[in-house]
Amino acid sequence: MLGSTIRNQQQHVGLQKLSALAGIAHSSLGPNKKFKFVQDEESEESALVGSCVRVLDSLEQTCAVGQLVHETVQAHQRVYHTGSGCLLFLAGAWSRVALECLRNGVPVPHIVSAMTEGMDVCLAVCRKCSVSTGGVGVGPSKGFAPAPPGVGPVEASQATSNGQAATKVTHKTLNTSEHRKTKLSRHFCGGPTVRQAPRPDIAHVAEGLSHGCVRAMDLVVEASRLQSRMSQQDRQCPAFDVTKVVTCVLPGLPEEHAHVSPGCVVLLHAEQAFVARHLKERHLNVALIHGDLSSTYRHLGFNGLMGGQHVCDQPALSRLSKEEEWLVKVESLLLDLEVNLVLVSGLVSDALLQRCCRRHILLVGKVTVLKEFSNTTGAVPVTYATQLSKHCVGAGVKVAVLRDLRTSVTAVNISTSGSSSLVTAVITSLVHGKLQALEDQFWACAYRVHLALQDRALLPGAGETEMSCVYHLRKRAERQVERDRQETPYRALVLQRMADSFVDYISAVMANAGGISRVTAWTLVSQRLRDCDTQGGFSSDLSPLVQEEVPRVYDNVSVKQEAWRKALDLVFLLLQTDAEVITRVDRSGDGAPAGLMLL
Repeated sequence: MLGSTIRNQQQHVGLQKLSALAGIAHSSLGPNKKFKFVQDEESEESALVGSCVRVLDSLEQTCAVGQLVHETVQAHQRVYHTGSGCLLFLAGAWSRVALECLRNGVPVPHIVSAMTEGMDVCLAVCRKCSVSTGGVGVGPSKGFAPAPPGVGPVEASQATSNGQAATKVTHKTLNTSEHRKTKLSRHFCGGPTVRQAPRPDIAHVAEGLSHGCVRAMDLVVEASRLQSRMSQQDRQCPAFDVTKVVTCVLPGLPEEHAHVSPGCVVLLHAEQAFVARHLKERHLNVALIHGDLSSTYRHLGFNGLMGGQHVCDQPALSRLSKEEEWLVKVESLLLDLEVNLVLVSGLVSDALLQRCCRRHILLVGKVTVLKEFSNTTGAVPVTYATQLSKHCVGAGVKVAVLRDLRTSVTAVNISTSGSSSLVTAVITSLVHGKLQALEDQFWACAYRVHLALQDRALLPGAGETEMSCVYHLRKRAERQVERDRQETPYRALVLQRMADSFVDYISAVMANAGGISRVTAWTLVSQRLRDCDTQGGFSSDLSPLVQEEVPRVYDNVSVKQEAWRKALDLVFLLLQTDAEVITRVDRSGDGAPAGLMLL
């Protein structure tokens, strides 16, 4: 009989590397995140990082496991901008669970099945614990405001082909006990009155989602209020559109000078700033370029002619190179179309920038909100400057110099005269190396609020959701022990170890937040869990962190669920890969040799 055998349980190198790599996430959990210096041994340059994402970006990944972890964290960060520390920590914790189960002789299929069951238990806890955003800040100061009657559970599902997760929250706001019919005439009768769910208060939602980043969240609230005043849309919906928010990192000023401005604030060099001063208080014509503005740029998917030669029967009258010809053509086209401002999503050619500055034409690169300028000015984005025509040029743009710094850059505000909710969060700091971390904190807070309004639901924070998961996982493990041990003899062990991983996570957050040791935090969590067993159920008052937090703390439903899923998928992928690498086919027909474990 053919059978797969493991030669040595200690050869699961992938899980061991994942466990070691996840250690960098410990200091990035909780409200008090610690900064790290990452130094390059060759160049002796150093970078100040404040999150596990930036640490992974600064490290040179020399192994396949490191590259896989980096890509997984990056993919999560690009979509959610928060929760990467939780993902990496739990991936390391669950990899240790898998390694311990392997050492105890648990087969790989049983590990996968039991951990999948444990994830289902945790997702069920999220559906049970979720609260409506309309109830945030309405209930009493202690304890979470319950979801209004009729509010359905959170239905989380992974996204389709692009890998992005989408969370759908179903809210049922019709209260049948309050139906009334108003007789308007003898022919018409009013239908039932629908009682709308309370509109979420963005200030209260943001307060519970700040997670220690108070200044960054204050900027988010300020941006939301500014968008509400600028937007002419339906005021019944919460006015915060994260796609119409950009950031500008401004060095040389204290952090207290951070603010939110309408329009798009960019940093320009001396030549560009001179043109901006010349164009201020004027209504400008604008052109939009999607991509790089250079003679060598080609759009994605472009296939050039290989081995082709240009043959001409007339002698070349000019000795201009292709780049010079392109520069002359683009400059003449911009002058003919009377374009004063060109916004480019990519990079701008230095030679063209200098030519246009002499003609008082302002070129600005790395502008990520071309769509918003297109909607408000009527400009049509093009890929190449040679495609511009009078139908592609928009109007109604203004530029204003905000601040002349004592450096080589100047802050300039680009705004439109039309109705636009585009705002810029200006991030300032005297420490240049801290600007990246402050910008990351702002985007994390912005996406927490955005996702909360999108999900229309939140999860109890401060470790309460994880404590509830621990309680239910242990109860499931106890019931599993009482079942037939012949069918699933290992399931209870795996569920118990998954519960311990959540306890380890809560302990790490407590240690970073309260300045206590991990051992003390673990002891406190264990005591609270014993109190749960004594009371016969889990209560929010028994969470070890929740009593210390005023105001209440919340987490995003979609972020937490997707971080858990990605962490478990990463463990399963490495577990399966390691099992395929270190297994072989036993062709002896007598079963597995001595010292080998049968899968």
